[in-house]
Amino acid sequence: MLILRLTLFLIALLLVLSGGMYLFTRNRRYLRFAWQTVRFAIFLIVLFGLLFVLERYVLVAWRVFL
Repeated sequence: MLILRLTLFLIALLLVLSGGMYLFTRNRRYLRFAWQTVRFAIFLIVLFGLLFVLERYVLVAWRVFL
């Protein structure tokens, strides 16, 4: 969980910094970088969610059958 929180904190920091750089320079590559960061964050959240469901339900249910 610590790694997940650290990753989400770094993603939020990246979004704030890239948004600030866009406002400062009006260069659209910072918006593109922010969008790529959001897509990566969504991918990570879905991945960790699937791993959580796998651990919580599939592996626990497997032990019940043994």
